[in-house]
Amino acid sequence: MSDSSLAKDKSQINEFELEAANHDLQNLLTVEKEIGVLEAIRLYPKEVFWCGVFCLGVVMAGYDGQIISAFYGLPAFQKRFGVQLDDGTYQITAPWQTALGMGSPIGQIIGTLCVAWPLEWYGRKITYAFVNVGCIGLIFMQFFAPSLGVLTAGEILAGILWGCLVLIGPLYASEVAQIKLRGILTAMTNLSFVIGQFVANGVSDGFSTNATEWAYKVPFAIQWAWPLIILAMLPFAPESPYWLVRHQKIDEARKAIRQIASKSVSDEIIEKRLQIVIDTDRLEQEMEQTTSYKDIFKGSNLRRTEICTVVYVVQVMCGVPFAMNYSTYFFELAGFNPSRAFDLSLGSTAIGFAATCFTGLSLTYIGRRPLYLWGLGFTTTLLWIIGFLDIPKNYLSRPALSNTQAALMLIWSFGYQLTAGPLCFVLNGEIPSTKLRSKTIAFATAVQAMFFIAATVALPYMLNPENGNLRGKTGFVFGAFSLLCFIWSFFRLPETKNRSFEELDILFHKKVPTRQFATYDVNSDLQITGLPDEEKSNIVEENPSL
Repeated sequence: MSDSSLAKDKSQINEFELEAANHDLQNLLTVEKEIGVLEAIRLYPKEVFWCGVFCLGVVMAGYDGQIISAFYGLPAFQKRFGVQLDDGTYQITAPWQTALGMGSPIGQIIGTLCVAWPLEWYGRKITYAFVNVGCIGLIFMQFFAPSLGVLTAGEILAGILWGCLVLIGPLYASEVAQIKLRGILTAMTNLSFVIGQFVANGVSDGFSTNATEWAYKVPFAIQWAWPLIILAMLPFAPESPYWLVRHQKIDEARKAIRQIASKSVSDEIIEKRLQIVIDTDRLEQEMEQTTSYKDIFKGSNLRRTEICTVVYVVQVMCGVPFAMNYSTYFFELAGFNPSRAFDLSLGSTAIGFAATCFTGLSLTYIGRRPLYLWGLGFTTTLLWIIGFLDIPKNYLSRPALSNTQAALMLIWSFGYQLTAGPLCFVLNGEIPSTKLRSKTIAFATAVQAMFFIAATVALPYMLNPENGNLRGKTGFVFGAFSLLCFIWSFFRLPETKNRSFEELDILFHKKVPTRQFATYDVNSDLQITGLPDEEKSNIVEENPSL
């Protein structure tokens, strides 16, 4: 037999083996999509645990943001740092409310944009550890702050680290989760925020009648618990397999995948999951050559960045600052005494916590797009109703109106935390390419923080009796913005449920229309090696800068 014949036979064998390997990976993806959530948890229980550890940092961020807002209605804090009004009560002035509220989001802009680089250089674990060490130090600044100026500076510096934590949590979850658990584990970020807010409101409620400085010092001190717990467990956590593969640490990636799987998962399945990670990285290497911030605005990544950014901004525009962050203050302005206002805020976060727990069920049976649209439509409607209830001139003399508003605020919390709230983090974990995920989420988080700053500047002047005194009419403002967000979502938000990262890469590079994401068949294009040569060339030519 001639050399040319041998070479031809060898080539045919290689092609056959490649086709068989791709077929095996396709089968694994099909099986992983079809198994139930409980079965996925049984096979990969440590995914849930380690994602929870990485989301503890988000609990810190949620706690800090809520505790500051709750202090505005805390009598001891008001008397220590506020000004006395004509009626003898104390209030934190609108400018200082604005400054304190802006501290954390200003820091988050810096933190999220800067942490993307160390996340890629040193990995998720090491970066997470250093951020938590920094948190321990900056909590001292908040605890011993002698004035609102020092406290504001502490909030800004701590906000840099909170921004890092908000990015690391969903990023890690999206990269270690089995496809059936990906939505639930990335939604854990929102659950962590709610837990932080719930604990903050519970602590504030517990100290609402305490007239000493410990009424606000103890809530600050509680923050030391989170980083200590995280640092104790972090050495045993697996690193992100996607990060390890990108840095050519294949053996370590294999060990990481094995570490998050149960013993019942065979070595063959571990190898196939590793191969999926490798193939996804190879596909993106074909389509994308660099990983700088400018690349998130090029080619198909521009569409991905738009979606991630807008769904994050929706968290501000749909009413979260009003209905959640300033809920205690709003309840007081609506006529409730401080103790009752704190109870209502605590109830709001408790209801939100329960709703977020149900998210796992809704994400399993309902697609991302319909759940997001129905939820946003529902919460938008509630905001308009809250606004209309505040129109009567004798509002304060009719407690039935304020009671109804309070009830609607609680219902709003349930609806938001069941739908748009957690889905923001799910979509941010699924939409970006794996190579640019950290920078895409960082950019989206920074833009969201800017919008939050704008809301933080405006809200005190809207609500403060000495300024706008809008009370429930603030619902009109956020209701209008929320309606615009709903319209954008209807036309631009795609379905990502049960799609692998490779499938999403292809859907975006092929510029598949938004409403076809759920039904488009990508089986023939799943592997870059399986794409026709001409189409491979076209993809690379159309995206030369990627």
